[in-house]
Amino acid sequence: MTTTSHLNERRLRRAAAAVALAAVLGAAAAPAALASPTAAPAAVRAPAARGALISVTQVDRLDRAGVTAELGGLGVDTAGVRYGVLAYRVAYATVDPEGRPTTATGLLVLPRGGPARPDLVSDTHGTVAHRDSAPSGGKGYNRLTPYLHASAGRAVAAPDYLGLGGGTGPHPYMDTRSAVTATVDMLKASRTAADRLGRPVTRDVYATGFSQGGQVAMAVGRALSAGRDGLRLRALAPMAGPYDLSGSEIPGIADGRVAPRTAVFYLSYFLTAQNRLHPLYKDPAEVFRPPYARMVEGLFDGTHPEEEIVAALPATPEELLTPAWAENVRAPRGALRAALRANDGACDWKPDVPVRLYAGGADTDVPIANSRACAADLGRRGVRAKVVDQGPDADHFTTALRSAPQVVRWFDALS
Repeated sequence: MTTTSHLNERRLRRAAAAVALAAVLGAAAAPAALASPTAAPAAVRAPAARGALISVTQVDRLDRAGVTAELGGLGVDTAGVRYGVLAYRVAYATVDPEGRPTTATGLLVLPRGGPARPDLVSDTHGTVAHRDSAPSGGKGYNRLTPYLHASAGRAVAAPDYLGLGGGTGPHPYMDTRSAVTATVDMLKASRTAADRLGRPVTRDVYATGFSQGGQVAMAVGRALSAGRDGLRLRALAPMAGPYDLSGSEIPGIADGRVAPRTAVFYLSYFLTAQNRLHPLYKDPAEVFRPPYARMVEGLFDGTHPEEEIVAALPATPEELLTPAWAENVRAPRGALRAALRANDGACDWKPDVPVRLYAGGADTDVPIANSRACAADLGRRGVRAKVVDQGPDADHFTTALRSAPQVVRWFDALS
């Protein structure tokens, strides 16, 4: 459900070779520029104002040739690369799922050239479990799309979400509401940071994201459409998002359209994270078979690399879940059904900006049915959203590679 590193069989074999699942590409050792080390900000009392800037730390600097070399080496279409980039870790004030003040971090990327006041791209990443796999952490590929958009001449705000990067507490995985607040507050903090860095940005926001981040992007668009944060939504271009948990993603896990190991990773992460927000279980043994019941919650504490988690978990949902919970996943009821419904509805609104949904026909992480369901939801509200199908050979990873440069060109055409 995420960018971030979704577990098809090919990538799982690579993970077994100690390759981290990466938010947008997850398939090979990270190049030096994309893996720049960053230090977590010192503990700071969260300011009262959401989106207040706490600190800005430069983490990377590339010229145009450097960006082209890094992205081209990953097989990305670099025809749109026009500028070098400057990347910064931004720490800012936001709120946790209960609305209490907390801090979060994200990656701000500025183009080294282009308009004096560039527009802003909101780029939300896919599923990661290790803190440093988030964009500002530099481990993995979650800087790929921010660099691609910034090198085309736009500023990019890429939130780590809560509990990832240098943020505090556990990550509330797939909690749409807190992902939206963290993203909107990152946009506000990024505008302040850009001002202080002498590169102010406009209030126009182009929203994109991959996998989990695709779902977040649609929900962020809804929040921005209200126009209450001094930001103006211009376009929506999410990629391979799990927009339809109840109708497409969970059924895909149950019927095999989602690859079994991917399903195990997602289910483990989702159930343990959602249990902190919804009363799914009192004891992990109610949900998970031994020996996984005693270890599964600890695996998702933010310190374990994704490939380590995959190695510790079984190969199929049937090996992971108790019989009662295997049936609950096949036909969600009670608290699980409520948790799914709380995080559905990302496409249940009427955008007044252009929308394109990017997906792949061979995606066994987030089946293309999610994008088609989103387009249908929007269509019922009078919005025509094109589903850009990257082809019957496009798995989750390939969908990201093909879609991201296309999104850059589409944003160029709309500017």
